[in-house]
Amino acid sequence: MNTKVLPPRRVSVAPMLDWTDRHCRQFHRHITRNSWLYTEMVTTGSLLHGDVQRHLEFNPGEHPVALQLGGSELTDLAHAAKLGEQWGYDEINLNCGCPSERVQKGAFGACLMAEPQLVADSVKAMKDVVSIDVTVKHRIGINEVDSYEFMRDFVGTVADAGCKTFIVHARNAILKGLSPRENREIPPLKYDYAYRLKKEFPALEIILNGGIKTLDDMDLHLHHVDGVMIGREAYHNPYFMASFDERYYGDSTPVKSREEILQHMIPYIYQQLELYGNAGKGLRLNTVIRHMLGLMMGLVGARVFRQILSDSKRLASGKPELLLEAALAMQSVTAFDRSLETQASVAA
Repeated sequence: MNTKVLPPRRVSVAPMLDWTDRHCRQFHRHITRNSWLYTEMVTTGSLLHGDVQRHLEFNPGEHPVALQLGGSELTDLAHAAKLGEQWGYDEINLNCGCPSERVQKGAFGACLMAEPQLVADSVKAMKDVVSIDVTVKHRIGINEVDSYEFMRDFVGTVADAGCKTFIVHARNAILKGLSPRENREIPPLKYDYAYRLKKEFPALEIILNGGIKTLDDMDLHLHHVDGVMIGREAYHNPYFMASFDERYYGDSTPVKSREEILQHMIPYIYQQLELYGNAGKGLRLNTVIRHMLGLMMGLVGARVFRQILSDSKRLASGKPELLLEAALAMQSVTAFDRSLETQASVAA
């Protein structure tokens, strides 16, 4: 049995394709110590026929970290889940919410909501071979079917197979006519579905995902469900997560400043470039730095910070100290802005 003591899933960062890779997660871990982090979706085919190390390798400091799988073949999912546990992940999550056409062609993702018994069998197949938690992330419905009863019955069937944790993306998935991005924005949010689900299944762990952008939002939802999962806000405005540990986990460890986070990332980037840079043919500086562009959001000079870290000529140097150069340039803008404020005050 798995005996590792892990923090509760009170707050987590959503799995986001092309975004939440191991470099992004390492960066996020410097901001929040206790929140759960999730991988991008990894398909079972990638693990059966591809480079397992490339898809499953992660940094030891990322815990607690969950592996999200995409697939619908029981034996493939069981094999992939076992690999995930062997590589050290703390949770296996089954994707039942992605609406992309590529995923639909593979008959998994949001399509699986139409086959609750298959999802139940998939969960059981994975639980039979691993000791870590197996969870499910799903939508509230698919296409025109969006009744609460549809979602309730889906959850009830899967829960009977032993799944105890459900992450509810509180929007419908429109499989035809909307892009994945539009599917994250156009279908209306129905948070009350997740609230009702928790009332009807009090023994289950219900985590809410979708459109959560502020601490007030989080506080409100946590009165009704067990946890919240933050998506795009965590990526585009990562320092938003700096208060999570104390606010939601009672962890009073001092929060790192933005500058301290940059300092901590520099040796990590050097290590990764040494291991995987391959003389410029493999990992590049931008592969890591691109996840950090939003660190200064809301501050004077944030635009300058982003511009410097997006400059192809500067990035070509391969020097992680570019982070400090960008921060220093920001300070110059801030000083100039303060000078203007002072002049305006004197003039008044």
